[in-house]
Amino acid sequence: MTTPTTIFSSGEATASTATRMLTFAATAWLVVATVGQWLFGFYILLFYGKTTLTGDFARWNRVLPHGYVEGDWKGNLIVGSHVLLAAVLVIGGPLQLMPPIRQNFPRFHRWLGRTYVTTAIVVSLAGLIMVWTRGTIGDLTQKISISLQAIYIILFALLAIRSARTRRFDQHRVWALRLFMVTNGVWFFRVGLMSWLLINGGPVGFDPETFTGPFLTALAVFTYALPVSLLVLEMYFYAQKKTDKTFRFVTAALIFLCTVIMAIGIFGATMGMWLPRI
Repeated sequence: MTTPTTIFSSGEATASTATRMLTFAATAWLVVATVGQWLFGFYILLFYGKTTLTGDFARWNRVLPHGYVEGDWKGNLIVGSHVLLAAVLVIGGPLQLMPPIRQNFPRFHRWLGRTYVTTAIVVSLAGLIMVWTRGTIGDLTQKISISLQAIYIILFALLAIRSARTRRFDQHRVWALRLFMVTNGVWFFRVGLMSWLLINGGPVGFDPETFTGPFLTALAVFTYALPVSLLVLEMYFYAQKKTDKTFRFVTAALIFLCTVIMAIGIFGATMGMWLPRI
């Protein structure tokens, strides 16, 4: 016969399983994201760093349309700063999220955090200038979406700084994670695009020559302007606070799905873009 004790024990076990699933899903996501971001970071250093050191700036245009313009030293400096400083974000960002780093190396965590938020603001401002002055490919919706992302980055960076200075560390963690998500919008866009190309076997829903089309418009909106990454993060925060085990299972499943899509995109970007250009 079922007793109240067995029902309570069963409910506790289910809740515990939901919590473990949520934690495992978040950990798996971070591991995959870290690998992908560090691969991208090393690509930036090896491609853009090497071309910068050798003075072969014209090679930038193989990757970035109008990335290097002869005689426009100010614009070229902005582009170079934007790209090379991005390596600090994609390499340093995951380090900030690792509990062992925060717990065992607090001073390193603080200084890296200061470097991260400062770099994020500089890179976002440089990106804004590039989008509206360098004739980048893509439609108006993509440019507006990227501009909104820059606003998010600056706002979240300032809020992360304020919460840290007032020693409200719970709020600081939340704003730092939000900043991490929006700062990596360009990376999410690339990974999402490559995942789409691999799944469909080629460009579907957009013109690769003009880099416009309904898919790219939607990808820009939901990567930059209305970031899905932020939605999933807010679901994760809510699932951590609430005891609703069903919501925790749903959130964990969604994070797993995002991890799989991300892994496909990382593989495609590594094999199709990053490694061939190094």
